[in-house]
Amino acid sequence: MPPPPDVVPGDAAQLLHQLEWTVIRRLDGLLHGDYRTLFRGPGLDLADLREYQYQDDVRHIDWNVTARLQTPYVREYNEDRDLTAWFLLDLSASQTFGSQVQKLSVATAFVTVLSRLLTRHGNRVGALLYGNRVDTVLPPKSSRQHVLHLMHLLMNRPPPQAGATDLATLINEANRSMPRRGLVFVISDFITQPGWEAALGRLTQRHEVIAVRLYDPLEMELPDIGLMWMQDPETGEQLFVDTHDKGFRRRYAKLAAEREDALREGLAAAGVDTLELATDDDLAEAISRFADLRRSRSRLSGGAVSKPKSDVTAHLEART
Repeated sequence: MPPPPDVVPGDAAQLLHQLEWTVIRRLDGLLHGDYRTLFRGPGLDLADLREYQYQDDVRHIDWNVTARLQTPYVREYNEDRDLTAWFLLDLSASQTFGSQVQKLSVATAFVTVLSRLLTRHGNRVGALLYGNRVDTVLPPKSSRQHVLHLMHLLMNRPPPQAGATDLATLINEANRSMPRRGLVFVISDFITQPGWEAALGRLTQRHEVIAVRLYDPLEMELPDIGLMWMQDPETGEQLFVDTHDKGFRRRYAKLAAEREDALREGLAAAGVDTLELATDDDLAEAISRFADLRRSRSRLSGGAVSKPKSDVTAHLEART
């Protein structure tokens, strides 16, 4: 399936209908009904206790039981799937870049697909939209009409003004705007002023956070197409370059690789899962790959289960 078409002002209902047929129907088959792979609710009920294993989440260690039995034990939970999801959308000028499809178009398609998958299971979605500042806060609701309203806001925004992006501003505003624990998607190309890592780390202390990193292949490596003008969409700065120069292309790729390494280190330090989404990606396959990754991590970290109480649990209950 080709990437989504560029977003132009128009009919949100038509785009939603198109994505329901081309992406959401495919995801129903690719995910095989494993709804929990992507979406976890905030409600937790203690289901059992078991001995700590390598790669378990240390936040699930029951220190009281560990102290009494002199062996580390972790809690296992049954989770309530009902949740509130928020989309933190970086819609700054750099999102209008794309060699074939704009990053903004990919972001709109992703938000549409995830919003519809969430709301049709009864969950609520909200959004914070950032241009040069947080200019729109859409409170969470669960209806199809609400999804269409969000799409309309994305498809009919005025062109972004030039200016440097400060992603920390968006994340800090989100921390203030979301009182209850929820699922948060930070959707950005992460071309931003420094300092976002600490803000993102604070956000993960309260919410489950997924970073959706948008990029275009031309941001990684330049083709040999001769002389050309390059312009920074956020500052307006222009540069005339010779892409036929192998040394220039090599330096460009080196700087891009260094930025990639720094970005991934920052996301890892913040403790978030990351979906990397290129402008030429198949959206359904990218989401499915990400679901597979989260499914594997869930198995390793001892996710929520529903099973009879263990001998340890029964023993502790008998002693209390």
